[in-house]
Amino acid sequence: MARGSSDDVIVIGGGVIGLTTAVVLAERGRRVRVWTRDPVERTTSAVAGALWWPYHIKPVASARAWALRSLDVYEELAERPETTGVRLVEGVLGETDLDEVAGWASARLPGLRAATADEYAGTGVWARLPLIDMAAHLPWLRERLVKAGGSVEERTVSDLAEAEAPVVVNCTGLGARGLVPDPSVRPVRGQLVVVENPGIRTWLVATNAAGEMAYFFPQPGRLLLGGTAEDDVWSAEPDPAVAEAIVRRCAALRPEIAGARILGHRVGLRPARETVRLEREPLPDGRALVHHYGHGGAGVTVAWGCAEEAAALAASS
Repeated sequence: MARGSSDDVIVIGGGVIGLTTAVVLAERGRRVRVWTRDPVERTTSAVAGALWWPYHIKPVASARAWALRSLDVYEELAERPETTGVRLVEGVLGETDLDEVAGWASARLPGLRAATADEYAGTGVWARLPLIDMAAHLPWLRERLVKAGGSVEERTVSDLAEAEAPVVVNCTGLGARGLVPDPSVRPVRGQLVVVENPGIRTWLVATNAAGEMAYFFPQPGRLLLGGTAEDDVWSAEPDPAVAEAIVRRCAALRPEIAGARILGHRVGLRPARETVRLEREPLPDGRALVHHYGHGGAGVTVAWGCAEEAAALAASS
């Protein structure tokens, strides 16, 4: 028999999906504990460049709906950027046609327009989107959870049955591969270079003729350069040659990046899956297990919309 009251929920996973889900549950009156293997500041989410845009996530229709709901929240949080880490910043989505995004996004992004030749050499879309500083946002989420009566505990879980609560929410991301187990979850490796910002105020995401990605995101006190999307690569160690190539590709777009002082290197393993798994199933002893993982490179983008759906599943009888 599970210990605790019927309102108890254990969320396993302390990344942006786990924390946001925990916040929604706690603010709806549940008694929530988050179990996280790593400190919040060292989860995969902490590495994210964190531009709001559905990337590497399916199903597309659901992802867009979750993203637009999350946009509502981020626009409100952007009114307090120093506290929440969320700002609205302008930039260009390269290799993107306005018609591709107008159908689902233009009503919510009134400034959406085709990029001019001065703004981008190829086909691109100019947009004002949420850009989230994860170094500030993740601790803010944790604090919001605690204020709502929740808690965060660093704890490694080897079996979902270890979580003794009437409802368990599995937000373990790539960890679900071994924990569930779900072999369909796989890593998509992303590497970033952190440099001093030479004065860049807008962001850019581009793909060159060879299919190589380049992006830069201005965050407080630094500029994040990326990036890579390497399927099924598990290495969390930065590759110096990859880092040099990232700087070179970004400098081709903005020459002043070439001389920027390097502050650090980051690697994150995106938890990719053919589709997000968001469903409820019974544990062998009859308790409820809600799976909520497989968000690829869009965890930040869909976090609030997904969290509300997961919370509804946790509350269903």
